[in-house]
Amino acid sequence: MDSPDNLPSLEARSVMNDDIKPQLITREEILHLASLCRIAFSSSELEELQIQLGHILKQFEVLEELNTENVLPAFHGLGMTTVMRKDCPNEPYPKEQVLANAPQLQNDYLRVLPVLEEN
Repeated sequence: MDSPDNLPSLEARSVMNDDIKPQLITREEILHLASLCRIAFSSSELEELQIQLGHILKQFEVLEELNTENVLPAFHGLGMTTVMRKDCPNEPYPKEQVLANAPQLQNDYLRVLPVLEEN
């Protein structure tokens, strides 16, 4: 992935992406998304973001050209199976075995640092 320093300038990208329609995403849509995300952009950042998002959206137009008539929808690319065991109740461990690995004990209870302290 290119670092921001290695990317072409805004002007160079505008020339490189002449085939991209800048109206694939409008300035108003970007401002709406920014407000939902609670982020602010300068005017130049908005322009650059519009070009970048337009380029991303342009890539999806390639997918629209694919014939997916006989392709079933997939929820995951790989066959997924659960690796978890069934949740069956078992006999509890003996108290002595559970407390054997505790770093600190106090009257058969685990001693932990305070989570909430009173002032």
